[in-house]
Formats: sequence, structure tokens, C-alpha cells
Amino acid sequence: MSTSPVLQPSVVDTSWLTEQARSLVTNVSRVVRGRDEAVRLVVVAVLSGGHALIEDTPGSGKTTIARAVARSVAGRFQRIQGTPDLLPTDITGSTVWDQGRHEFVFVAGPVFAHVLLLDEVNRTPPRTQSALFEAMDEGAATVDGVRHRMPEPFFVVATQNPVEQHGTYPLPEGQLDRFAVRVRLGPLDPAAELLVVREQLVRATVEDLLPVLSASDLLAVQHGVRGLHVGEPVLRYALALVHATRDEPRVVLGASSRAAICLVRVAQAHAVLAGREYVMPDDVQRSAVPVLAHRLRLAHVGDSAEALVAGIVAATPVPVSR
Repeated sequence: MSTSPVLQPSVVDTSWLTEQARSLVTNVSRVVRGRDEAVRLVVVAVLSGGHALIEDTPGSGKTTIARAVARSVAGRFQRIQGTPDLLPTDITGSTVWDQGRHEFVFVAGPVFAHVLLLDEVNRTPPRTQSALFEAMDEGAATVDGVRHRMPEPFFVVATQNPVEQHGTYPLPEGQLDRFAVRVRLGPLDPAAELLVVREQLVRATVEDLLPVLSASDLLAVQHGVRGLHVGEPVLRYALALVHATRDEPRVVLGASSRAAICLVRVAQAHAVLAGREYVMPDDVQRSAVPVLAHRLRLAHVGDSAEALVAGIVAATPVPVSR
């Protein structure tokens, strides 16, 4: 009897996958101090083939993490600063008249990169956000009716400030759903903050990072992660968590089928980092809050989506086999 590809054991050398994945985490951690879990979450988003949204107050290290991940992967890197006057063509590019060739030619915008950093994504207007999310969701951008493919691999690390909302355009649920994980940094402990300040007094240490993965190696790792074995009980467990968000009375809009796919893929990336050839329920549990919380619309503004998802994880029976 045939099974879904997600359940097939990986034919890729898992030890090689783990080595490459850990090298990415180690490289980023050289310049991002005291943010081990945040670094891991951004990296697993990349390894899973998804995109990451980093959210916290100004000066908390959002851009440093994003740039460190970007510099760790060889390939074309572009950075866009989100502003209220940013146009869709500023991201995607446009067709212009070439006088020498006597024809219109397409001039690619910064979105056509292997790694795209978009600072303050919520400061870009809705039309520009839509242009970006077409590229994130479909791996292509449509300009003047012509569809142009993104390079592979292609991933976006976006940042936003959840406190200062003046002049912003909050991302609707459908666009938040395009991010595999949302990472909230929180405060640094005093020892880590002292180390950050001391290092930054000398120089911006992220500029010293060298790539540890080529674009082709990253693409191979992403394919390998997706082929990692996911047993039927673990898959059903992940779906049970997603379904529980839809049945929760405090939730107006629960997690989608896309969220379920992201949850499993991120769990696969966690398993690779742990050096395993299969996904465990622990991987799913570790992935649940960063993958699911930002996709929920709650009935009451004061409720915490993170706490709600954590409660669902605690209340859902864990399978005894993998």
C-alpha cells in the first residue's frame, strides 16, 4: 500500500544534514549572543523551506539575527527597508524601455535574491505587502502580466516592531500565514547584554561572518529535511494540535492546513538538528507555539495566543510510539 511522501524514510545522509544544519546555527551564534532559541527557530524555518518573522522592540537584535543568517548562506543577498511609500515595483522590479534593443526588458527588483531581509515589513503599504507575499507563497512574482520565478533557494527574514504602530499597516492573518515561524526575542539576561555591548563597541561583528553553506547545499538540506521520516502517530499528533485550535472557543480563526504542513516541516528541521532520522512528538511540541500562535485570531484582544497554544500542547495526549 502506497503512503504519502511525508511518511517515507529519508534516503539522504542524515549525518550530513545534521552537520550542515548545525554549522548554520553555530555560525549565527558567533555574533548573536544570548538568543540561542531564537537563532534555532530562525534556522529551522530556513531549513524547512519556510520564512521567518522576527518581532520585538527596536534595538533588540532583530536585524542582527536576520543579517547573520543571511550572511551565513552564500548567494545573492538583498535588504529592503520597509517604508509607507514603498511601491510594489520597488520590490519586484519593472519593465523598462531599452533604447539599444528597441524593446521593453525586465529589470529585476531586490526580491529576486536567495536571501531577502525586509526590515519593518508592517511599514509597507498593503499593495506592496501583497507583491512580497506572492513571492513568498508561490516562489514567483508577476510584473506587467509576466510571471518571473524566484531563484532557489529563496527565503525571507522579515522584522516588525509590535509596539510602535504609528504609520504601520498590520499584516492580516492571510499574510501572517505565509511565515513558517514567528520569533519573539524578549529581554537579554544581564551577562549576555554586557557581552553584546562590549563586542559592539569594537565593531559590528556581523560583518565578520563568512558563509558556511552554499546556495546549492542549502537547497539540498531543505530537500533532505522534507524527506525525513514522519511516523503516522506523530503526523496524527501534529494534526490533533492544529484541529484543537479550531475547536477552541477563545479562537475565532484557527490554524489552517498550511499551518499543519509548516508544523510538520519545522518539526522535521528540529529532528535534523537533533541528529535523528525521524521526527518525535517532542519536535512537534517544540514547534507548536512559534508555528501556530501567529496564525490564530482570538476572540478577545487581551488573550495570549502563545499561552493558548501552549495550553493545547499540554492538554493533548502524546502518542507513545513514533
